[in-house]
Amino acid sequence: MVSHSGLITVMQRAARKAAPRLRRDFGEVELLQVSRKGPADFVSMADRRAEQTVVEELRHARPDWGFFMEEGGTVAGDPAKPRWIIDPIDGTSNFLHGIPHFAISIAVQEPKPGGGWGDVTQGLTYQPLTDESFWAEKGRGAWLNERRLRVSSRRGLADTLIATGIPYLGHGDLDRFQRILGAVSPEVAGIRRFGSAALDLAWVAAGRYDGFWEEDLKMWDIAAGILLVREAGGFVTDFRGADRALDTGQVLAANDQIHSKLHKLVGGVMRGA
Repeated sequence: MVSHSGLITVMQRAARKAAPRLRRDFGEVELLQVSRKGPADFVSMADRRAEQTVVEELRHARPDWGFFMEEGGTVAGDPAKPRWIIDPIDGTSNFLHGIPHFAISIAVQEPKPGGGWGDVTQGLTYQPLTDESFWAEKGRGAWLNERRLRVSSRRGLADTLIATGIPYLGHGDLDRFQRILGAVSPEVAGIRRFGSAALDLAWVAAGRYDGFWEEDLKMWDIAAGILLVREAGGFVTDFRGADRALDTGQVLAANDQIHSKLHKLVGGVMRGA
């Protein structure tokens, strides 16, 4: 049995409490595809219900902590205490279309002594359909259920499978994405776009993907995932190589060798712009 802090237990309990309803709702989505109203309202309701369940469970365990959430916004807590960062369904579009690739993401962020927010110290990305619990604690490694995670050990770009996200509906810079894609594609074995940044980062931590880049991401999409990659031995920066991914919403993640090579390609595009 892997030893972890009580916080991981609390987070896993909250995610698993929300999971059965999410699984039922996901099963209903297919039936709603043909309805006149369509499944979008139903899914946003599923999103809010899942978040409410997670919040109730976390609040019960840590009543004086605040929240930063996709659906519910910011809820202030004791400023001297950490806060929860929550995305109840990362991969909502997948959920909406009956594609079984989405996750619940929960992270813990510590307050800075002078005000503001600092390090993420615990992170969980939970896939309700597969019961895969990717979790990490700062300084204690990254895990998939009871198995220790390590990032991919590949060294050459030609062997790598890289994940990304594609700009849509005004989100992100499509022109820059196309230039980065044009720089990266000829150098790698393949590029994938599966539609959940939280799972993309978890899969980098697990060595399923060799790297990942995307921009215009929100903190709740990536807070847990960034910690997972780093605790699995990987590197995470923004596109310019700075340790500001959580602030900028730009993420470049991989092992040390692949990160360096991807950063050279992405950085070249950024400098050219």
